[in-house]
Amino acid sequence: MVLNPGFCDLGFAKVDVSRRARRGFSEAVYCPGKTKEGIKEISRALLKDKQDLLLTRLDKPTFAYLKRSFPRLKYNPSAKLGYLKQKDKTTKRGLVAVISAGTADMPVAEEAATTCEVMGSRVAKFYDVGVAGVHRVLKNIETIRKAKVIIVVAGMEGALASLISGLVASPVIAVPTSCGYGASFGGLAALLTMLNSCSPGVTVVNIDNGFGAGYFASLINK
Repeated sequence: MVLNPGFCDLGFAKVDVSRRARRGFSEAVYCPGKTKEGIKEISRALLKDKQDLLLTRLDKPTFAYLKRSFPRLKYNPSAKLGYLKQKDKTTKRGLVAVISAGTADMPVAEEAATTCEVMGSRVAKFYDVGVAGVHRVLKNIETIRKAKVIIVVAGMEGALASLISGLVASPVIAVPTSCGYGASFGGLAALLTMLNSCSPGVTVVNIDNGFGAGYFASLINK
């Protein structure tokens, strides 16, 4: 292992140990395509540098393998997200509201919520409150309006982000999901609806990208 300015060269990977100083949070590790041994070595390098650990799209068998080397590693099975905070102190940053349209959207919503929590934000969750029953949103709207940032996760036609944005003053991060029948085109319909929102203040991340939404929300919240 060769230490270079700003990154740790493992031979097969160059771990960006200076990202926390530049961006405010450690490099996240995208797990698909990597061997479990490679993920372990990358994780070890980050932890040795006293960095927090966030492993996205981590499957359960690989988590079990890593847990033997890193006993403090935690796992959200719905989000497929592993994480380890070096200092598990009480979060003090402003509130992020994470809203999902349906229960099928919850894994993506959980990825966003857990990312926010690991990055130091307080999170309030409002799940299964889609536009087919808008009264479910209205019941919680006063709490939602207290959030500094709002993440809205929706598949099908993806209309929930525009609805929420029209009711609040906070910025809304819209996350289209791949949930839906054939004409949803694997989330493309929701993506286009969100991109074409007529309510100002909506920004959109990629399909199923809960991590990206959580990261962006945390940057705003800082």
